[in-house]
Amino acid sequence: MFGLLVKIRPPAKTAKPRGKSTGWKTGKVRSKRTRYPVVKKRKSPTKKAKNLKT
Repeated sequence: MFGLLVKIRPPAKTAKPRGKSTGWKTGKVRSKRTRYPVVKKRKSPTKKAKNLKT
């Protein structure tokens, strides 16, 4: 039975290596991420101030 299993091989994939990743590939062009300006939202008036106006 073992000889048959060796010839047909199990359907499982080979294991992936564990541990520290290899990182960036050699020669890959890297660039800094795009920065966007900060969006500042204005303060909304309080509910009390809204009620006084009406």
